[in-house]
Amino acid sequence: MQSYLKRVGTTYIPVSNVEAASEWYQEKLGAVENFRNEDKAILDFADQSFFLVKSQEGQQAQFIDHRGDEHFSLTFEVDGWENLKRFHEDLNDNGVTVGEIEDRGHPGNNFVFYDLDRNAFDVWSEWSGK
Repeated sequence: MQSYLKRVGTTYIPVSNVEAASEWYQEKLGAVENFRNEDKAILDFADQSFFLVKSQEGQQAQFIDHRGDEHFSLTFEVDGWENLKRFHEDLNDNGVTVGEIEDRGHPGNNFVFYDLDRNAFDVWSEWSGK
């Protein structure tokens, strides 16, 4: 079958407080806010549009895998080991909850970080845009 899909245009992230979440994403990840009301904020970063959607309490973007482990649903890419290391340090220095940098047995390295609502996001050192 022919592939008609060109890219992912929007990712939706559940948040408990739209204003606080939008400010967090702007401050910690350099997001640009394009719109905000009481129900959602529309942010641009990482060459994509993200909707922070006010959700019911306890909602998160990740899921539990077949082993019972929490699994992120989104991986951001950075360009190389040095940028991964610097980003990890910057997030940590800015009070963001970050996991350790890991070698998962494939090219590159990764780490996981969490937003205000404990949504988990992965970061990978290998940029596929090259």
